[in-house]
This record gives sequence, structure tokens and C-alpha cells, in this order.
Amino acid sequence: MIPAMAALGHGAASNGRVIQPAAALKALAERPHLVCHAGFLIERLGQAADARRAEVRAALEQKHFDIAELFAFVCPARQAVPTPRGLARALMVDADDDETAITAVRAELLRRLSDPRYPLLRETAETATFLARANWPWAKDVMSALLKAHPKLDVGTFATGLNVWDRVDEWEDEGPRPPGRQDEVSRDEALTVLRDALGSFAEAREQQRAYAETSLHAFAARQSAAFNNILISEAGTGLGKTLGYLAPAWAWAKKNASPVWLSTYTKNLQRQLDQESARLFPDPEERREKIVIRKGRENYLCLLNMQEAFGRLQAGGTRGALLAALIARWARHTRDGDLIGGDFPSWILSLFPEGGDDHVRHPSPQGLGLTDRRGECIYVACPHYKRCFIEKNLRAARKASLVIANHALVMHAAAVDYALGQATTSEEETAPGGLKRIVFDEGHHLFDAADSAFSSHLTAMETAELRRWLRGPENDRRRGRGLAERVGDLVSDADGGEQALDEVLRAAHALPSSGFMRRIQDGRPEGPAETFFALVRQQVLARDGAETGHTLEADCQPLIEGLAEASGQLAAALIDLKRPMQRLATILANKLDDEAAELASAERGRIEALSRSLRRRGELMVGGWVTMLNRLIGDKDPLMIEWFDVEQAFSREMDVGLHSHWVDPTEPLALAVLRPADGVIVTSATLKDRPPELPDDWQNAEMRTGAVHLPYPVKRESFASPFDYPKMARILVVNDVNRENMDQIAAAYRELFLAVHGGALGLFTAISRLRAVHRRIAKPLSEKGLPLYAQHVDPMDTGTLVDLFRAERDACLLGTDAVRDGVDVPGDSLRLIVMDRVPWPTPTILERARKDAFGGNAYMDMVVRLRLRQAFGRLIRSQQDHGCFVMLDARLASRFATAFPPGLAIERMGLVDAIEAVRDFCKTPGK
Repeated sequence: MIPAMAALGHGAASNGRVIQPAAALKALAERPHLVCHAGFLIERLGQAADARRAEVRAALEQKHFDIAELFAFVCPARQAVPTPRGLARALMVDADDDETAITAVRAELLRRLSDPRYPLLRETAETATFLARANWPWAKDVMSALLKAHPKLDVGTFATGLNVWDRVDEWEDEGPRPPGRQDEVSRDEALTVLRDALGSFAEAREQQRAYAETSLHAFAARQSAAFNNILISEAGTGLGKTLGYLAPAWAWAKKNASPVWLSTYTKNLQRQLDQESARLFPDPEERREKIVIRKGRENYLCLLNMQEAFGRLQAGGTRGALLAALIARWARHTRDGDLIGGDFPSWILSLFPEGGDDHVRHPSPQGLGLTDRRGECIYVACPHYKRCFIEKNLRAARKASLVIANHALVMHAAAVDYALGQATTSEEETAPGGLKRIVFDEGHHLFDAADSAFSSHLTAMETAELRRWLRGPENDRRRGRGLAERVGDLVSDADGGEQALDEVLRAAHALPSSGFMRRIQDGRPEGPAETFFALVRQQVLARDGAETGHTLEADCQPLIEGLAEASGQLAAALIDLKRPMQRLATILANKLDDEAAELASAERGRIEALSRSLRRRGELMVGGWVTMLNRLIGDKDPLMIEWFDVEQAFSREMDVGLHSHWVDPTEPLALAVLRPADGVIVTSATLKDRPPELPDDWQNAEMRTGAVHLPYPVKRESFASPFDYPKMARILVVNDVNRENMDQIAAAYRELFLAVHGGALGLFTAISRLRAVHRRIAKPLSEKGLPLYAQHVDPMDTGTLVDLFRAERDACLLGTDAVRDGVDVPGDSLRLIVMDRVPWPTPTILERARKDAFGGNAYMDMVVRLRLRQAFGRLIRSQQDHGCFVMLDARLASRFATAFPPGLAIERMGLVDAIEAVRDFCKTPGK
């Protein structure tokens, strides 16, 4: 019988015995075990035992019976926390401990396979037969269970079962959506939707009703082309903000047969929005039709890429075959093909660790080549076009009433439409008639989202990627399709088409080719682009040569000798590339007019998509690079800040280049996104800065959302949180811990976490500090029975780590910015937040420019207060919550006190008193 093993405290448990980490690791290397997520278990045991990498690798290479793999096979597209009891909860199986849960989950999963009603049973058996040939440990048990369900399965005729591209349902084109109306929604209509969504067991709070009423401003009919309806609305935590804007949005969309776009910054809120929308549409089928999650193409599974990737994976032995099979199983059951944050369990990829002795990596959808890679889609020319998840999602979004998107997609789409004009075909059109009604939730992130969307980067990696997009793979080991494969058949009979294509491909030789970073580092650049980047690297290393392992930066001026000349030569080469790209785009656009009577709808969509893609890259990208180079050797633009950098990771140089950002990125945000819309809501719990001298000031909120750049006033409203913060929380500043002494910092984290017996979140301003604390506290916490999870340490993505933390009352989690800004853990699983230092902005060239532009130290203080508000906002998420926020940095000055809710005083004390205060408060909430 195969022994089971589960994590327990510092070590593991097997057959009812507690095993020390080193002994557990050795046992896992010697024979197969029944485990849950072998990679996670083994890596943590290796850390606890301080084991050599060879010992960890030996345990990983053993063929364990992993119930996480079995769960992913049996329950595809099903989310669950990948722990023994997490999987047991997902299957509604009772278990008293992890070891018992492992055997119970195994039994339940095999029982489900033996049920004759199990869906797509024959396809499942085909895939299991394929995995049996690949020696997957579970294959025999799986086939035995399936044969119980269907004894007459003819396994001898089975193929691999991986050909999902032939099996997923085709989409149907229902034609263009008719134009919507502009009827206004009454207060009673919006509140009726809100009341129905809350149901008979809940009642809208007065503040929530007022918020919903105020939100109607953005859905009023536009009165003039010169101005629109924009609402900036701050809504305190616990108000019910999400339903507060969903109700009027749905009421307006339903009444006018026109879509409303709901945009978020984090994937976490996208998921929450999707879940909250179930209150509007209890029927799953209606919900699927009315509400669609829309993301960029790079998030979705590409069936053609998948077909090519599976060939490579099958050549990778048992593990490669299993990864292909699990992806195929998910693809057959997914709602929309979203690999990044959708119904694909991200922890599946962490089942397949890879890497050397110094660090462990996991495959990614992009790294596996499963997603659409930077516009290489061939649209209707693809053999899987009618089954394409991306096309299916685009069509669903065009019919939907509510589209849940993200800030990056909305800004990119609006910016491209603003620069190139509105698309005319459904393949390229973001929304019928453009983005007219938008709700930006997490509005405090609009500044950062705009900063990313409207910046330009002339780097070795970006230019090499453009060469790949144009010329395709230039060696036998690379996959992909070049421009000739995508447009050759469309321009072959057009006057000047083939000549323009040839000129583009010849001009692309000026861009970096394979192996460019090695040549740049060795001083052997080839062509004008690599020569430019080699000199940029020389300037950066000359002026910021510290071997930190992080990105190195340098001001552009003064240029080193030879760099001005290299800039001019690269600009000339890029102009020679831009011109034929523009000609080719024009030839394709003319084809739409010349052959209007002959082209089918799908073919028109393909042609416009390729034409606009060429214009995006030619006019906007390459044209932007030329402008940057001209500024480098000519006059600076006072609205822009530009610098050189060398990007480093894992002790290697990864990229080098020139970067250009708007000093104030909300200027293009206002011009391209806010002004063209009919109505916009910008909302968040943390919009206002609340400086001490002006605690109700909207100036910074308008500056960071772009409202300040509108030539007309916007509506502003603020709604307080219903929480009684003075009874629910305390804020402590520890003033006797040296913030630069990692032993003292780690000891403070350890004792504070132990004082509340877990349920603690540790936030850090630097990854190196997080790792240093983790090394020091992992063992003492585990010895007290407190699981510790850590971003940047544990072999798991951040979302799954948060799920693990949320699922266990006494767990602890360490994280950085992504955890500070995107975690929602209501209830007793989070009762303490400890922050290592005041979260000052990173001292970069970009931040230096913004400090100078936005008021010097006042700008820095604003950033700190907003980050503190976000961090504290993780603590109290419901009326039942209570907890402490502890800062281990005595520099938290009194001017930052307004970052916290009114009535909460900052208490300063030594570590011993803080430990006692935390222990007492978390034991007796509100006292």
C-alpha cells in the first residue's frame, strides 16, 4: 500500500507519525507517496531541513501519487485551494486532518470517475489511456474507475484525446448590435434593482442607497458635445460600493440595450465583480449572456498555438504529457478559455517545477506558447477560427450588457481608437460605438494604469520582438508566424503590395536578432539598433555601475561619445521601416473599399485587424521611437521624462534601453479616455489624500484621476464607511526596533505573529527584506503550529497563496505590493497586519521628476498616505472584523495620521508593550 504524507508543522505526518523535515524529504526520495501538491510540499520540507538542492530534486523526481494532479484531471476548470483539506472542502468531503483528507479526496475523485453520469466519459478515457502510455502514476486507477462506469469502452481504438481544437463548440455570428438608446434611469428604477439584488434577507444601507442614486449622474443623457457626465466618488470600505454601482449600471444597460464597461485594476476585483454579479442574475445561463469578462488577447488560450505546443510537451516525457493532458481537460470544460485569472487553476502550473540549483521556476501560459503572442493571430485564415476562444469572447462582449474589463485594456483600446480612429469591423471594434459608459473601480490606481498605458519603451527586447513579429522565427527552434505568412496572400495581387512587404522585411534587419544581449554585453553589436543599445549600456554602467541585481538607471544627458551619432543612425533605420509599414497598411485598408462587394465579413475583419496592427506598430510604436530618438539628440519635451536603464534579474542582464513616460500620465488619460465617453464613474475607498491641513481636499484626487485636465467641472461625492473603527481596530507604532537590523525586524514579526496565534499578514517594502525575515521565522512559527506562506519564496502564484492564507484561521502570509493592494480576507483569518517600513516611493529617475512636478515633499507624503490607506484597508472588511495594524518604523510621522480612519489614534510604544496590546485586543475585540 502506498503511504500517505502531509505537511505538519515544521515537518510532515505519515501513517500517524510525525516526521522531521530531513527524514520526510529522504522518504519522499526513496519511494512514491500519496501526497497533495508534491512540489509545494517538497520545496517547503527542503527549506525547513536546509537541504541541498540535489536532495530536493531527488524527492521531486520520484513518481508520487499527487491528489492535486488527480483533482485537476477529474474536476477540470474547478477552482479549489490546493491543500488536502482545501480539496476536501471543494468536494464536500469531511476530514479531521490533512493525512485523512488525502485518502478521502483520492477515494471521492475515483468514485466520481466510476459514475456512469460522469461528463464526456469517453474523451476522459482517451486522455487517461494516453497518460497510461506516458506512465502517469494515476492512470491505472483512473482507467479502472472509468471501466466501472462503462465496461465496454474499447480502449484499443483510443488516440491521445488531446485534440481539443476539434471538439470545442463553434461560435455563431449573430450580426452587428443595433445602436442603443439614451433613456435616463430613474431613482426608483435603480433602487429597485438594488433591492432585488440584495434579496429579502438584506436591506440596502442608507449610505449604499445614496451611493447608488449619486451614481446615476454618469448615466444621464449627454447634453452637449463639449462636456460629459463624470463622477468621482469615494466610498468607504463596507458601504456596499460594488452593488451600489452595479444596480444603476444594469438598470441603464437593460433599459437602453447598450453596454456598460466595468473596469478594475486587479484580477482579484475582477473575480469579485463576477461573483457579485450573480446577485443580479441568479440564472447562470442568463448571467453568461448578460455579463462577460473581457481581457487582452494574451490572456486567452490560442488553439493553434496549443496544437503546436502539445507536440513539444509530449516530447518531454511523463511530466510534459501530463501537463498537456491537464490543459486539454481544462480547455474542454472552460467557460471562456481565460488562462490568466479565469477558471484555469493557476496552481496547476506550479505542479511542474523547473530550473537550476539557485531558484525554482514554473512554466507560464506565455512561456509554453499557449496564448496569442503579440499579434501573430491570422484570424479567419486559422483552421480553428470558428472555435477560437478569443473570437468567442469578443462576440460575447459585443452582445453583453455589462463587460468586466481591466484598466490596461480599456486605456489601450481607447488610446488606439483615439489615435487611429474607430474600427469599422467587429474583429477590431472594442465596443459598438466605442467605450461610452465606463465605471473605473479601484480608481486610485488610474494614475499608475495610465502611466503604464501611455509610456513608450525603446529597448533591445521590444525591438527584437518587433523583428520577430515582422520576420517570424529565423531559426528552426523558434515557433511563430511572420508578416509574410499573415498578409502575403492579401497583398500578392495588390499594386505595390509585394514590394512594400519586401521593403518591410529588409528594413527589419536593422533590429536586434537572436542572441542580441550576449553580443551587446560582449561589445560585438550587429546593426544600428544593437550599436545604440551597446552604447546605452555603456552609459548606464559608467554612471550607475552598482552590482545590485536590480535595474540600473542613468539620466540621458549628457550623452557619452558616439551615442548621439548612433541615435541618428537608428532613427534613420526606423524611418526606413516605418514608411513601408504605413504603405502596406494603406494597401490593406484600400482593399476593404476596392473589394467591398466581394469580401465576406470574417475576411473584412481579418484585413482591418492586420491593417490596424501595422498602423499601431508603424505609426504609434516605431513612430514613437523615432520621436524619442529625436528628443534625445534635440530639444527635450517638458511634458515627458526619459532615461536609460539596464534591467537585471537572477544576476543576469535581461534588457537595455530608453524609456519615455509622461510626467503626468493623466493628461492623455483625460484626452483619450475620459472626454470621448458619455459618462464615467471613478470610484474607490481611497481616492482622497486627506493631508493634515486639508482632510477633505479633492485636489489630489482630481489630479490622480485626470479630472483636473478636463475643461469643465466634474461631480464629486464622498461616502463614509459604516464601520466603527475605534472599536474595531488599533494602530501601533513600535519605536524601539532598528528597522535596518533584520534580526530585530524578524524577531518583532515572530513575536507579534505568535501573540495572535496566526491570522497575520506581514507587508514589506522590499523583496530582500521579506526573504530575510522568512528565513528567520519559518521554523519557530511552524513549531508552534502556524503555517507561514510567503510571496517570492513559496513555489506558488500570489493568488493561490492568498487563497491558502484565507482558508486557514491560523496561517501567516508575507507579501509586498501585490498583496498590499489586492487582498480581500474578511473574517478571522486576518486579524493582524505588520508593516516593516514606511512605504516611501522607490527613488527612481521617474519619481524624482514627479516629485519636482507635483510639489516636492508634499507629493512624497501623498504617495505614502495612499499606500498606508490601502494597507490598512486590508484589515477591516466586514462588521465582524477586528484587528491591529502595527508599523515597525518609528519614522511614521504624525502628518501621516490622516491616512487612517477618523477617530483612530496612532499609539507609540516599545515592542514588548505592542506584543501585549496585540494579544489583548485580538482576544477581546473592541475593548
